[in-house]
Amino acid sequence: MNLGLHVQDHPAAVLDNRAKINACLPSDVILPSQVHGNIVVDVDVLESRMEADAVVSSVSGKVCAILTADCLPVLFCDESGKVVAAAHAGWRGLANGILQSTVAEMRARGAERIFAWMGAAIGPDTFEVGQDVVDIFASAGKNFVHCFSKKTSSTETEKYFADIYQLAREILLFEGVNDIFGGSFCTFTDKENFYSYRRDGVTGRMISLIWLDAAANK
Repeated sequence: MNLGLHVQDHPAAVLDNRAKINACLPSDVILPSQVHGNIVVDVDVLESRMEADAVVSSVSGKVCAILTADCLPVLFCDESGKVVAAAHAGWRGLANGILQSTVAEMRARGAERIFAWMGAAIGPDTFEVGQDVVDIFASAGKNFVHCFSKKTSSTETEKYFADIYQLAREILLFEGVNDIFGGSFCTFTDKENFYSYRRDGVTGRMISLIWLDAAANK
């Protein structure tokens, strides 16, 4: 069920997988070109390969979707059922403010109490980063220090393990999003269930989806 067309898989097989997904959904999925930035696009104006790392919708039946294979997928909704969103949040996206941009767009559409769910991403015991990544977050002015632990290896003194789940939690909490769920998987270690770019290099992509249900809003 690889859904990425950019990972050296047979295009016909990927398109068949996408057709199977679309058959289960209220609308066909349009996927953005994810670039680890902070752009949020309305699903109604989203075109294939448009650069964005989050998709938002206030229309029932319009599916928001993003692809991942170690990066963190975050799905959002608001308590009143006005708006939903899906965000692709790797460490670069987190540093660039993709979660802040998504929350701001939801609030601009009338969302008040926002709920966030974190899907499967690389875990805190396997996500290795360098000093440069630690420095980027340290310069952000927030308390991200506890989201990194130094790798205990005499030959790799500048390597750390990053907790991408905790980084996302800290950002969301700072933005006033207190209802946060998920964040217990590790794509790297769970080969049976998840694709992992860090583990395999050439690998597939998983999809995370959310939409407003028409029946629920009647």
